Amino acid sequence: MSRIQKTFEALKDKNQKALNIFVTAGYPDATRSLEILKSLPSSGADLIELGIPFTDPMADGPTIQDSSLQALENGMSLQGTLDMLTEFRKDNTGTPVILMGYFNPIYKYGCDKFVNNAKTAGADGLIVVDLPPEEDEELRIPAQKAGLDFIKLVTPTTIGTRLDTVIKNASGFLYYVSIAGITGTKSANIDEVAAHIKQIKEKCDLPVAVGFGIKTPEDAAKMSKIADAVVVGSAIVENINKNQSVSNIVAPLSEQVIALKKAI
Repeated sequence: MSRIQKTFEALKDKNQKALNIFVTAGYPDATRSLEILKSLPSSGADLIELGIPFTDPMADGPTIQDSSLQALENGMSLQGTLDMLTEFRKDNTGTPVILMGYFNPIYKYGCDKFVNNAKTAGADGLIVVDLPPEEDEELRIPAQKAGLDFIKLVTPTTIGTRLDTVIKNASGFLYYVSIAGITGTKSANIDEVAAHIKQIKEKCDLPVAVGFGIKTPEDAAKMSKIADAVVVGSAIVENINKNQSVSNIVAPLSEQVIALKKAI
């Protein structure tokens, strides 16, 4: 059983929902980014999405776009992201980490090389935002052979046979994009999300994590009633941005994560 499966099973036994926190690797800089990453589990993060910085993150809003550009300007790279995960794993072998990014850097790095090095670094799954299911075999097959979950994105417009296509080879969990748009820009309609998750659950046994549009503990609490996990990203990155000049950047972030976990 993978770390992702173990986490969801353990939380289910306790009648709890998972908190999935997104951070951009290398933001605001490599040293503090690693400090932030290491702090997340003790603050309440059940799963972590570690974003691979990319120059054109088309699904992300201004906040995460800016964090990616700053990380790249500071020298962060795909290899640097893997190195950061390797350092994290020296102290934490239990918290699932999902690498989230776009296909271009992975393709340039080499799919087989990336899969092998990601697994060695301690990754548990992949979310590749711009890789459609019809074109994912080059990465998905070696990833799943290596034991990495290949997590698929489902959106409000993923219905009917398209939903069947998307979930066919998914593993780990499904990432439900709750809005038709980019991250950090608007809030989801919880009734519409609930109805769609019900349809998904009729077709698939995988846990469903809801992301995009979840900013506050109140948002997280509402969404946790209909999903197996909630994903918070832009609000986390905004907090990091706001407190870049603070000597202990981990403290305000930990308060935020604790509040989110308590809410769900």
